[in-house]
Amino acid sequence: MMWTLFQYLYRDAGNFKTFGCLALAGPLTPAELESLRSHLGGDGLFIAEQLDVPPLYENLYQWSDGPTSSDHCWHEFRDLKIVEDAGVPVDAHRRGSAKQFLERLAAIGSWNEGLSPHFRLEV
Repeated sequence: MMWTLFQYLYRDAGNFKTFGCLALAGPLTPAELESLRSHLGGDGLFIAEQLDVPPLYENLYQWSDGPTSSDHCWHEFRDLKIVEDAGVPVDAHRRGSAKQFLERLAAIGSWNEGLSPHFRLEV
């Protein structure tokens, strides 16, 4: 089976980073890959909660004992790869089909920062 890997990251304002990967069933065509990229916010930014992507900011809490003033609501798209079963990382989150993911992304008219617990976070 072919998979589309959606690789992303969370980078706080202090430039501390943590990485994630979605494994989406099925490949996307080159046109669909371009469409996916075009529906992300400027510089590939997106709200993880709005796209049903596991948020990554909590991975940084182990060094800060929770949210800090450096946290915000945006995640960053990193890369897309088409792989076979053996190329899916063990820690990848499986989130349905690639086409459904693209449809969900295309349906977003504007990003809703309020869905993130870091929207207007005051520490």
